[in-house]
Amino acid sequence: MNRCRVLVVDDHKHAQEAICDILSTDPLFEVVGVVSSGSEAIAFTEQWMPDLILMDIRMSGMSGLEATGRIKVAYPYVKIIMITVSDDIAYLLEALKQGAQGYLLKNLAPSTWIEYLKSVVSEEAPLSRELAFQILKEFSAPASEPENDTLTIREREILRQVASGLTNREAGEVLGISEHTVKNHLKNILQKLQLQNRVQLTRYAMEKGWVGKDGFKGE
Repeated sequence: MNRCRVLVVDDHKHAQEAICDILSTDPLFEVVGVVSSGSEAIAFTEQWMPDLILMDIRMSGMSGLEATGRIKVAYPYVKIIMITVSDDIAYLLEALKQGAQGYLLKNLAPSTWIEYLKSVVSEEAPLSRELAFQILKEFSAPASEPENDTLTIREREILRQVASGLTNREAGEVLGISEHTVKNHLKNILQKLQLQNRVQLTRYAMEKGWVGKDGFKGE
């Protein structure tokens, strides 16, 4: 399994250090950034595209819940775990509404953190029957249809390059970003457009007029 690139978001320095210390005990996790506010988390995610965000719920300025909602709209591929000292079920339900994948208490044992985060990264995080029942009731209303054409300028640039036949590495070289960043952007694009693979992406780009049958088209 590739290393999981983690962004830590907490407005208390001691909490930041404690979280980083926990993550350092397992080679799966690589901390790529530590920020102190929701707005900084949004800016960091846009630039560096982490795989996992550990987000404190209560912070000065923009709350972790608000930042989570904004990030998940723009970058649905990112896994976000909320971090808090409270075990109030209302916080967890609100976090899940905003798109978070889970919830960790700061007073849990480090081994519990690692075990849980590994299960989230591998998409095997369990929920108790009681919690699942509460969530089912909370989310019983039908979901609205997502918009299909919500790509950012950067995502359109990447889609053009990939649809013209470039590999992730080649597209990254053209755009001056890493292969890993291109890969994460592609995950995000596929989820936004509800498509499955590069063939479907290419057809979508051609229908939009962003690439021609013979390859890349400029603006």
